[in-house]
Amino acid sequence: MRPRLVIDRDAEEAPAEVLTNGALLGGRVKFRQPARGYRVAVDPILLAAAVPAEAGDRVLDLGAGAGAAALCLAERVPGCRIDCLEAQQALARLAAENVTANKFDSRIIVHVGDLRRPPLDLARNGFDLVMTNPPYMAGPAADPPPDASKRKATVEEVSLEAWIDVALRFLKPRGRLCVVHRADRLDDLIVALGGRCGEVTVIPFWPRAGEPARRVVVRARKAVRTPAQLLPGLVLHGADGAFTAEAEQVLRDGKALP
Repeated sequence: MRPRLVIDRDAEEAPAEVLTNGALLGGRVKFRQPARGYRVAVDPILLAAAVPAEAGDRVLDLGAGAGAAALCLAERVPGCRIDCLEAQQALARLAAENVTANKFDSRIIVHVGDLRRPPLDLARNGFDLVMTNPPYMAGPAADPPPDASKRKATVEEVSLEAWIDVALRFLKPRGRLCVVHRADRLDDLIVALGGRCGEVTVIPFWPRAGEPARRVVVRARKAVRTPAQLLPGLVLHGADGAFTAEAEQVLRDGKALP
C-alpha cells in the first residue's frame, strides 16, 4: 500500500488545532477542517468538477490544503490516482486523515513540502493532470488576514507566474492544467501560461444572474496550439440566495463541469 503521508525533512511542525466535522458532495465525502483560519468554500469543489480525469490518470493537487479537491475528484472518478502537495504540515496531516476516513488510501498520497523545492519523490513531467487553487491575493496589494494559516493559504508568497511555472513542469507533454482563481486575475493567469499551452478554456462562475463573474476555472494543455474557448459558465445562487439547481448538481451531486 502507498504511504498516505510523506513529510519533507525541512517541513515545520505546527500545533494541533480545533477541528470541525463536515461533509462534501452531499455527504458522500467526509471532511474535517480547522475550526478557525482558512475554511473550504466552493472553489475546490468547482476545481475538482472541472478536471477531465479518467481512470488510470495520475493527478497532482498542488497546494492541496486539507484535501477537499482531491477527495471530491477521487469520489467522482474511480481509478484515478492523486498526489497532494501541501506546505503546511498541520493541513497535510489533516488531509491524510481525511483520505483514510474516506477509504482512499490506495489512491491518494499526501506530500508535505514547498512547491519551490518540491519533494524528490514527486517526479517532474510525470503527471497527466495538475489541478491547483493558488493563493488568490497578490502579495504586494494584499490586506493579509491575522490568522497565520489562513494568510499562508490566501496571500501569495510566490507570484502566480512562478506557481503556474511549477505546475507546468510537473506535467507530461500534452498534459492538462486546471486552475481555479478570481475572475479579476484572469489576465494574470493567461500571462502566466506564457504561450506554453494551448487548448485554453475558461469557465466563469457568477454569484447571481446578471452579476459579474467572481471565479473562473482555466484549463490548458501543455505544448499544444489549439485555440482558446470561453465555455458556458454556472450561476451559483438564485434570487433567494440558495444554490441554483445547476449549481447543486455540481456541488452536491458531483456532476462534472463541461
